[in-house]
Order: sequence, then C-alpha cells, then structure tokens
Amino acid sequence: MFLYIIFSSKKKTLIIFPLLLLVRHEFNYENPIIMSFPTKAKYVVIGAGIHGLSTAWHLAEKIKKNGNGSNNDIVVIDKGGIASGASGIACGVVRNNYFQPAMRELMAHSVKVWESDPKKFHYHPIGYMQISPESMRKDVTSIYEQQKTIGYESTFIEGEKDSEKYMKEILDDWQAKGITSVLHEKRGGYANNSAAIYGLADKAEAAGVKIITGTEVTGFKRGSNSKAVTGVETSKGTIDCEQVVVGAGPWVKSFWDMLDLPNKISIKDKNGVLHKDNPMWIYWFLTEGVLGVDPNFQKTNDGKMPPVIHVDSDAPLHSDVDGSLITDKMWGIYYKPDFNFNGIQGGTAPYKINKSADNVNVDPYGIDSPEFQTTDKFAHMWCSALAHCQKRFEGQIKSYHAGPSGGLGCFTPDSFPIFDRFCENVYIIADSNHGYKMLGVGELVADEMLGKERDLLKPFRFNRYEKGKLHPTSSSPFPWS
Repeated sequence: MFLYIIFSSKKKTLIIFPLLLLVRHEFNYENPIIMSFPTKAKYVVIGAGIHGLSTAWHLAEKIKKNGNGSNNDIVVIDKGGIASGASGIACGVVRNNYFQPAMRELMAHSVKVWESDPKKFHYHPIGYMQISPESMRKDVTSIYEQQKTIGYESTFIEGEKDSEKYMKEILDDWQAKGITSVLHEKRGGYANNSAAIYGLADKAEAAGVKIITGTEVTGFKRGSNSKAVTGVETSKGTIDCEQVVVGAGPWVKSFWDMLDLPNKISIKDKNGVLHKDNPMWIYWFLTEGVLGVDPNFQKTNDGKMPPVIHVDSDAPLHSDVDGSLITDKMWGIYYKPDFNFNGIQGGTAPYKINKSADNVNVDPYGIDSPEFQTTDKFAHMWCSALAHCQKRFEGQIKSYHAGPSGGLGCFTPDSFPIFDRFCENVYIIADSNHGYKMLGVGELVADEMLGKERDLLKPFRFNRYEKGKLHPTSSSPFPWS
C-alpha cells in the first residue's frame, strides 16, 4: 500500500489517498491523474512547449478527422513540465516582420493560428511596429511590399518628419531621432507565455494526446537493419514507437547528438563556394527584463494599449543616468506593456556565447542558471534606450525589476529554422529561437508526419546549407530578423 499526495496546480489543492500499486504508474504533474506509463505509441513527441504541443494537438485532430487513429496514438514527454523551457519564459511577441520571404509567409500562417482562439491562447492582437533608421529603409520597404502581396495588413510610413508625426499621433512623448521609416503591422501582438502553452496543452489533451512530464529522454532504440528509431528510451522506461518528433527548443543539440547527426557541416555561399567544417549549433543569450511600472503607464494618446514596439537605431545612445555614451553602433530594443509581467517587458539584441556548443551548459535553464543572466549593464542600456524613444521613461531605471531573467537560444548556422526528417522517422523542429511566435508550425509538421509535404516548410530543409539555398540577411542588429 502506498500513500499518494497529489498537488493540483490549477486548483491549488492537495489530494491524499492510498493506492494499491499493481502496475507501473506515471504521474502527470500539470494534470493530476495517475496513469500507466506507456510502453508503446505510434507517435512520441519530445518537448511540452510551443512546438511539441502544437504538433501533437494538430496531429491528433487530423488523425481523428481521418478516422484512422486512437487516443493512444500520441504521447508527449518532457523532462520538466508543460512550458518549463524556453516557451515558459518567452516574451511572447507575435509578428510577421521578417526580411526573408519564406519567414514572412510562415509567420502569416502562424498568426492565423493565434487568431483562431485568442482566449484559449491568451493572445493580445494589439499589432506590432518596426521603427527603423535610413540604413534599414530599403529592407523594411521590401518587407512592406511583400506583406501587401500576401495580404498581410500593415501601414508603411517613410521619411523622418512623417515618421515622427505618425509616432507622435500615437504616443505624444515620442522623441527618438534619426527614424526614417515605420512599418505598423495591424495584426500580431503578443501572448502570455506559460498561459498560452497551458491552453495548447488543454487542446492537445482534449484531442486525446497523453502528456507525461518529469520524464527525461536518455537515448533512442534503433532498428537492426536501418537508422530508423524504434523506441524512445527514457528515465521511466522505453516507449516503442513508429515516429518521433523532437521539439525541444534550446535542448535540440542534445537530441541531435543522441541521433549521431553531424556537428560540423558544409555550407555553400551565394557565390557557389563550399565552406567546410562549420559548427552546426551556436548558442546565443537572450537578454530581456521588466520595468516595474503600471502597464497602463504606456497607454496611447487615445487611452488604448499600444502595439508592440521594436526600434532599431544607429543614433548614438546615451545613458539616462549620467549622459555618458553607451554606444555609437547600431542598437535595437523591443518593448510592450504586459500585465502578465506586471510592467513594461522587453529586451535588446542577444549576444553570442563565444565557446563551443559542446561546452555550453543549457541546464539549469532560464532564471535558475547560475551562468547566464542579464546584468546591470543590460538594465542600463535597455532603460536608457526606452528613455531615448519616449520621454515618459526618463528617470525610470529606478523601477527596473532587478533579478534573474533571460535564457539561452540554440541557433542554426544561418540563424533560421530547420524543419526536416532525419534517421528515416525522426522529425526535428529546430526553431533557432524563432519559436514562440511560430504556433502554426505544428499544423504543418503534423501534415508532413502524415505524408503530406507542405510548401511553407520546404525552404527550411537541412540540405539548404550544402545546396547554397540560404535565406537573405537583413541590416538589423538582431540575428533573427
């Protein structure tokens, strides 16, 4: 006889009861149900974040619609819990603003998925603004023209005077100098990070997906005559399976290594020259923080919540504390009022971790990491940049929320995602930290798992590196723009 104590995270209650242990059991901490640990599933999805849960949900819905599946077909496993990784600490911005045509089309698809159930996804469709200097005007003009082509609603303002006028009509304290274009996306916005992922988990479970947390993948079982994976080995036992999806965010390299995939690759540049022995993975640190003021502090002139604001600038940035020069190089920030964070939340361009990916400690992750945290230097720069853009933020550095924040991102060689099948039956979603906004990728991957190739994913195949089919790069200081 065993005494089981179950904590319900949703109801914040304790349930205590005796249970005769007859079979091996597994406990799902987000949804407190005692369930037998599965030894077999048609599909095993690794990662209970944005990609894993979106794929599982859509896959379950498609199987159910086709009438050729059961509730035991799909199992999601995660070594932590639902939203315990990058998805749970994401800033939650949803946007279409990309210089690369393939990324724009993919993001337009994802925005539609966010819009399909804003309540369940805790999605706030307040829009998004890309505010840029002259050096980026050509790139942003291209983005606008192609947004028109795909029917994505936006307004484009050009010229320094007209850009300033447009911004002051929305925020009368706007004071950033050297801005010569404003791209205002009327769709997009942001979602509450963990709440959205729990909403996604609810949809997946309602469709019959089994979500098992606290279960770490330790390896893969292989077939005797092929590279195909026949089972996922975990800390709780092996799950035999037919197909695997890896949607593990910054932990993707670990699974890449378990599958014996190459950590050095060849890349053909735009001139047709093949460059060998390029590192497959590069880690960047994402720097974000919160200014602890009432989110209503950032309301627009007409009393509404403003769009998410992203500013890239080549104007000298001076300290809001002592007037000293912080940088005379290109810089960028993004910010939004966010009641989920209890303040103004945002960040700056990430910085590259200058050591081999093999030597980067992803765990402990996020705020628990003793190594990767934002610093006073970040707070000084970000708060000064806020004051550079809007007068209301002058002197507000005193309200900055000191404490751990930020997280690691695992980037591909060109900083764009890889969506592809490896080892015959393992589908890897390597989002290169574009992840959270890509809610719609799961629907596309689900189709490909069922044998239907999707055009939106074709530009993101792994073989693009060796073929030289690379995505164009922009003038933004951010690696993912």
